[in-house]
Amino acid sequence: MKSVMSSIHQRQQQQQHLLSDPNPISPRSSLNWGRSAAVFGRTWLLALLTLVVVLGVVLPDLRAPDGIFGGSKVAVSKWRYYTLEEAVSFVAKNGTLIVCAVSQPYLPFLNNWLISISRLKHQDKVLVIAEDYATLFAVNSRWPGHAVLVPPAPDAQVAHKFGSQGFFNFTSRRPSHLLYILELGYSVMYNDVDMVWMADPFPYLEGDHDVYFTDDMTAVKPLNHSHDLPPPGKKGRTYICSCMIYMRPTDGAKLVMKKWIEELQAQPWSNVKKSNDQPAFNWALNRTAAQVDLYLLPQVAFPTGGLYFKNQTWVQETKGLHVIIHNNYITGFEKKIKRFRDFGLWFVDDYAVLESPLEGYKLAEGYIY
Repeated sequence: MKSVMSSIHQRQQQQQHLLSDPNPISPRSSLNWGRSAAVFGRTWLLALLTLVVVLGVVLPDLRAPDGIFGGSKVAVSKWRYYTLEEAVSFVAKNGTLIVCAVSQPYLPFLNNWLISISRLKHQDKVLVIAEDYATLFAVNSRWPGHAVLVPPAPDAQVAHKFGSQGFFNFTSRRPSHLLYILELGYSVMYNDVDMVWMADPFPYLEGDHDVYFTDDMTAVKPLNHSHDLPPPGKKGRTYICSCMIYMRPTDGAKLVMKKWIEELQAQPWSNVKKSNDQPAFNWALNRTAAQVDLYLLPQVAFPTGGLYFKNQTWVQETKGLHVIIHNNYITGFEKKIKRFRDFGLWFVDDYAVLESPLEGYKLAEGYIY
């Protein structure tokens, strides 16, 4: 009788415990929950470790590099290892690309030049050869794949004056870049970025000549002038501009680039002889003219700055015939911008947001912000 009463009493205690505990757990279920928690903990820990590994690999390439907006050391980025061959393959359209070389102080001119090219629907084939890492990262962060740096990169990030050693070092790299592109089998147009496109230049590249170029002389030529290499001037060479060149991937064009490189090596910059790349380019043309098919572009379409900005009578008489305007025959960063503004050719202020391939970012004082 006592055992029966004891059993009933234990059952009543269990029922009261069940009613008082809203989440009753039996010893067996407690054991199962503990096992589940252990399994869940291991799974969660494995997932967390995997996430850490993935982020450790990906984040160095995704994070914004330090130093683009200042002078600190830039971070390692995938664009450091982007080669000229990869960039050319990515940018070229129908075997042709448009190339410029830019250092950080000239980013505003790059933007202005790009806006003018975009209006003529040729921006997709533009490749910016960056002469410093700040330019490389700045362009590729807004326009991926359209900038490449060919090491070694100059350390200086100042606007080099025409005739300075920095200017010579900057421009003397140009023929090597262009030769490499020709060796890859591409046609290439080179422009300085202190230029503005007014019309499509490609229809003017008629025939199958090796090298196309413009005259840097200011004397007015007849509209039907010869397209042959002009006669030498007082210094025994021609005065062709090295800032606007188009070449097909021919042996003749490659020969001119090789000769240009040789001439630069033979005429290095010094305090006595403050060389630049243009005399060497002219000597290269003069000394290969008998072996290469050369073509002088029409002056009316490709005027030098010494003609366009200083002879307004001629400008009015030839209105509507200009294709690429070169803002040369003037030195100084601010002076060039002022002249462009005075002639209504500085587009950055009003059109950067809507028409720049750099997607709405304005450039000022050499920085993108």
